[in-house]
Amino acid sequence: MAAVTSLSFSSITQSADRKISTLPSSTRSLVSNFDALRVRTTYNVDSLCFRASSSRFVVHCMSTGSDAPPVSETKSKFLNAYKRPIPSIYNNVLQELIVQQHLIRYKKTYRYDPVFAIGFVTVYDQLMEGYPSDDDREAIFKSYINALNEDPLQYRSDAKKLEDWARTQSSGSLVEFSSREGDIECILKDIAERAGGNGSFSYSRFFAVGLFRLLELSNATEPTVLEKLCAALNIPKRSVDRDLDVYRNLLSKLVQAKELLKEYVEREKKKQQERNEPQKTNEAVLK
Repeated sequence: MAAVTSLSFSSITQSADRKISTLPSSTRSLVSNFDALRVRTTYNVDSLCFRASSSRFVVHCMSTGSDAPPVSETKSKFLNAYKRPIPSIYNNVLQELIVQQHLIRYKKTYRYDPVFAIGFVTVYDQLMEGYPSDDDREAIFKSYINALNEDPLQYRSDAKKLEDWARTQSSGSLVEFSSREGDIECILKDIAERAGGNGSFSYSRFFAVGLFRLLELSNATEPTVLEKLCAALNIPKRSVDRDLDVYRNLLSKLVQAKELLKEYVEREKKKQQERNEPQKTNEAVLK
């Protein structure tokens, strides 16, 4: 994915935000395109806690009912936790994203899911790729997850464990998790059981992206692997296909928008240098 040119955080914010309206419509409409990634949720599980065969993976659940905070409170917590300005191309998408995830998080029967976690981490990292500062990007991530009253370290930790596991898998072993033992296999078995009707499973587009990431890391490129994995998990492949198409389209539009922003920032930088040349010449003459 294209990276935004490396400038100081403040210079990008000031120049890009001040004249962002001059960019082509494809950049300004990024948020409306991102709206297609709204996450559908159909939760219906009792409030409980699930622990995998070892203590390394813990799935949190909660029943909130009427005590769920309003979206405005979650957004306010995020903005109060991360007070630095965020360039518009990122900020607009983040604001839309946190609204969507708030609706998931405070469903009455919400249940944290490591596959969901790796899906969200993948979406976030792709959206924020090329951010001017790696430290700021991670600080934003922590502020975002904390605003949802969840643990950013757990998101990162679980995502990494699933990524490490997927890198050791093949197309065959990935879809045959039910016949094997292990922490990740236990998580996938639980998902399959709940999705199959022996409980309740909450499907979302973040989950679909999580599946895609597992396939990607295991080099499972055969067209039939996703179909087999969905069947093993009792997940409707049609929904996964549709949501992955939305995700790919979003990333494609984001690449275009970042390229346009990169060109814009470079032009502004060049213009500023040209404006500074006469001043430097005058200073040299005076000396």
